[in-house]
Amino acid sequence: MSASHATKAIETVWRMESARLIGGLARWVRDVGRAEDLAHDALLVALERWPEEGIPDNPGAWLMTTAKHRAVDQLRRQKNFERKQEAFAAEASPSDSVSPETSAIEEIDEEVEDDLLRLLFVACHPVLSLEARVSLTLRLLGGLTTEEIARACLVPEPTIAQRIVRAKRTLTEARVPFGVPRDAELHARVNAVLGVIYLIFNEGYSATKGDDWTRPALCEEAQRLGRILAALVPTEAEVHGLVALMEIQSSRLGARIGRNGEPILLLDQDRSRWDHLLVRRGLDALALAEGLARPLGPYTLQAAIAGCHARARVASDTDWDRIVALYDALAELTQSPVVELNRAVAVSMASGPALGLELVDALADEPALRGYHLLPSVRGDLLMKLGRVNEAKSEFERAAFMTKNARERELLLARAHSCSARSS
Repeated sequence: MSASHATKAIETVWRMESARLIGGLARWVRDVGRAEDLAHDALLVALERWPEEGIPDNPGAWLMTTAKHRAVDQLRRQKNFERKQEAFAAEASPSDSVSPETSAIEEIDEEVEDDLLRLLFVACHPVLSLEARVSLTLRLLGGLTTEEIARACLVPEPTIAQRIVRAKRTLTEARVPFGVPRDAELHARVNAVLGVIYLIFNEGYSATKGDDWTRPALCEEAQRLGRILAALVPTEAEVHGLVALMEIQSSRLGARIGRNGEPILLLDQDRSRWDHLLVRRGLDALALAEGLARPLGPYTLQAAIAGCHARARVASDTDWDRIVALYDALAELTQSPVVELNRAVAVSMASGPALGLELVDALADEPALRGYHLLPSVRGDLLMKLGRVNEAKSEFERAAFMTKNARERELLLARAHSCSARSS
């Protein structure tokens, strides 16, 4: 095998196996930072040996055994090695051969699911800031490099590197246990994990800043994490609700962008370009979530709203009355002004722009919506429908000034220009 082919194969293996590897090592050494270091040590050995020896039959097990040997070697040099030697030797004897035939395959097969779940809960632990949770989750479970995370989050690479280092140090200093919480704490922590995955997905679906309106790679990572979590905690309705939401929303990604990267709004999209396999998967996950929970949680309600759009073959078939009812439930549950703004849009579609504008104007003084560009954007859309084009133009211009996304700014300025054309 050529060196270049071996390197590409190793990169693929690392992307597939790194989360399982770090999870297994973290359970073993009880330190996420040290586990990641050991995993990278094993990766370096693979980069040296696999181009000459070939890819092992079970590369994940090979990496695990190599990393454990590295841990044993390190312990030999520590003063407390004698006390820990017997416990560590029981799992990875120094005489083990680092080869596919003697690798720790059985242990990986038995523990991998629990390890992934533990790793998710540790990476999303509330002791960390939300930004740190996102970065650490993408690093440990997404297998992304610091450069890739920085590029995805539009943050300087040194900032991401420092954020990850501090996050691992915080987990160590706080003595965060490498385990799955129980009972009531489990539900609360699942919600924290879902919040991180949801944030990653939303940033991919509608980028808050930068030159691209969407970042599909982030959506894919969030979907992958959601599917892992759904397989590990199959009785948690909101996990399936979030998976449903992400699958259905992702089905539209190809239709949300025009030839030149320009945004295409939902009602203007060519629905034949939607990924109908993802739609079916999303609706199946939605049915599962709805069967597990009464009343429905916020992610399942959002998925149900997305499902109403997905079931409409053309925009005019959309069941807006059903969507308004779902937003009513979501608004009551979340008490969120952003949800109220979305509800106002649905009301305008069901009952006319005048009523929608009345609801939007009632939100004008909401502190949470100050600086939120979609408030003037929605208001501009409703004013334009009511024929008040000069007012609509001002609102679109205000929204364009507020957004940090270049593509969205272009769209809003184009809408403002269309108002000028209609008024002349």
